[in-house]
Amino acid sequence: MRFAAIETSTQWCSVALWCGGEIASLERLAGNRHSEMVLPMLESLFPDRKIEIDAVAFGAGPGSFTGLRIACALAQGLALPRALPVLGVSTLEALAEESGARRVVACIDARMREVYYAALERDGARWREVIAAQCVAPQDAPRPGGEGWVGCGSGFEAYGDLGFARTAAQVHPTAAAVAVLAAPRLAAGEGADAAAAAPVYLRDKVALTKEEQEAR
Repeated sequence: MRFAAIETSTQWCSVALWCGGEIASLERLAGNRHSEMVLPMLESLFPDRKIEIDAVAFGAGPGSFTGLRIACALAQGLALPRALPVLGVSTLEALAEESGARRVVACIDARMREVYYAALERDGARWREVIAAQCVAPQDAPRPGGEGWVGCGSGFEAYGDLGFARTAAQVHPTAAAVAVLAAPRLAAGEGADAAAAAPVYLRDKVALTKEEQEAR
């Protein structure tokens, strides 16, 4: 199987090509330039610039509202004309996969003094939610039981260690991690019609009103 993976949920823009178990990937710090960077980056992974693939995977969220829409729209744009399956992968799971740890508290800065948060434990080739993904104030985030948890993601950079002994704030979700997680799922037929692909936001609001800002 040969498929493309796209991850634009954070300030990083990354793409990957999975081909028979081998991954080629590219990543750049994009700021707010994801829309202009992502397709040329993906095309650069194909020597002849012709994108020939069997499926598309993308980081479905949670994360940046604009970044999630860009990844989903590009996945649909690649898949619809080719009638290819599309698979959305949790960005929190991709963050956990990228960390290399087995027990991960994934925490992404959601702005507005909140974080996207989940506790995940490796279960074979997949991740099992110990604490379900949620958008929560950092001080209210539930703590998983047991030992060996590693806190990963930009939420720890923004709000400190939140009581975890080990943190890796610099770890972020990547297209390569999305590809690793998507491969067994696509092989099992979990890809869906491109028209049904959608981001996972966890929160509908993108900004606080002036009154809300003053209240906080």
